[in-house]
Amino acid sequence: MTALHDKAKGKVNPVVAVGVEVDDAGNLDDVVLYRQQAPHTYKQVKYTVDSRSPLDTSYLTGPSKNGGPSILRKVADAWVALTRDGAPVELALVTNRASSPADQLLAGRDARTMLLMPAAAEQTRRSERGRLRATWAQATNLTEPQLLMLLNVLQFDTARDLRHLEETTSLLMLVNGLRGDHQAVRSGADWVAEQARYGHRKIDLEMIETAVRDQELRTGPARSVLSVATLKPDPLKTQAVHVLDWVDRFDGDDAFSKRRPRAPFTWQQLQADVEDIPHHLGAVPQVALTGSLRQATAFLIGATLRMVTNVDLAVTQRGQLWESAADYDQATHPILAEHSLGIGEDLALAVEVATPMTDDVLVFLRTQQVPVDRLVVLQPPRGAKDNAISTPAAAVALTVGLRDQARRSAKGHPRIHLFLAGPMGLSLLLGHRWNRVAPTTVYEEIRHSVQYEAAFTINA
Repeated sequence: MTALHDKAKGKVNPVVAVGVEVDDAGNLDDVVLYRQQAPHTYKQVKYTVDSRSPLDTSYLTGPSKNGGPSILRKVADAWVALTRDGAPVELALVTNRASSPADQLLAGRDARTMLLMPAAAEQTRRSERGRLRATWAQATNLTEPQLLMLLNVLQFDTARDLRHLEETTSLLMLVNGLRGDHQAVRSGADWVAEQARYGHRKIDLEMIETAVRDQELRTGPARSVLSVATLKPDPLKTQAVHVLDWVDRFDGDDAFSKRRPRAPFTWQQLQADVEDIPHHLGAVPQVALTGSLRQATAFLIGATLRMVTNVDLAVTQRGQLWESAADYDQATHPILAEHSLGIGEDLALAVEVATPMTDDVLVFLRTQQVPVDRLVVLQPPRGAKDNAISTPAAAVALTVGLRDQARRSAKGHPRIHLFLAGPMGLSLLLGHRWNRVAPTTVYEEIRHSVQYEAAFTINA
């Protein structure tokens, strides 16, 4: 999938072939990404049937089961051999084992680059990290400076369980304009295994494209990837034409708890970064949004790349590619309910798709004295439920219906205060069509005492 996407999007120094259990890569032979020019990427895959043994110094430096060299020694030996002529390389150890948080070297792994550097070089030789450096150097038969050179190019791709791998592959297939369902992923994986059994250890683009045709996987064009991550790192960011990484700037220990920017970072700074996206995309006509983000940010991205800019936006939702240009028969008219507040002249609008939110919004509006005259609540025809939208066409049809009703409800009001509860993809598509409505402040649910927080302001 990486090779296909590199070719389709004209990437500089693209992947042109993929090696599987190749003969000339030493112990880094499981998967090789051959690029037009060096560096090539050599991956060693280590999977285990359970997670009782973490990835730590003991696992990496201990002898193999039959008393042979350790994993780290094999990687180091292969690195020495591969770089003997001075050519640069990229290396990766891919495993479903999670790194031990107690191991001071592995605890310094950068989640974005998957490298142990620069943290591995920090602290003195007498520190715990320094002692582990010495242990690793001895285990690899390298000097410490050589070890650090190795760690500058060796990625630790950890906790890569099968489900995560299948989801990432499915997403890449959809971005490449292919089917991304479970059967399509399995069919592709079976084809790769078949090539290895037949002795085809180097799979080039022509072979890959022939397999795509033979298996009838093509559904549309490949899309340029826009990676925006606020909750957790995006595995597809290396495929992206532009990356916006705010993971470290959001407050919270995990993806579920990250709901607002962490001081000193602000919603206004994030909005400025999002509104700068078009300058990085250029004249790209078809864009796939990847990454992890909540409702308000998705709405802002959609509004920044509005339909009037001639961008066709898409995002994966439950294994489907929700495309802004998806064909639909007619707009889906939402159910409408109104609540009078009489606090001001603005309109509050709550889009209830996945779950009810009316009571929470009313409490927030009254407690915070938001200057609104009334709250209009919009739901899908069958009410708010987590499976209210079944297909990309249904998502676009509901988006158009919601937008049209918002236009009607906004007449006579100077501003809209927008609250969203639904699939992230619907918020993206709604922002994409949010024109000729009214200036809009979109709120994010933060689950603190005040429940909501004004995130972004959009002129519409």
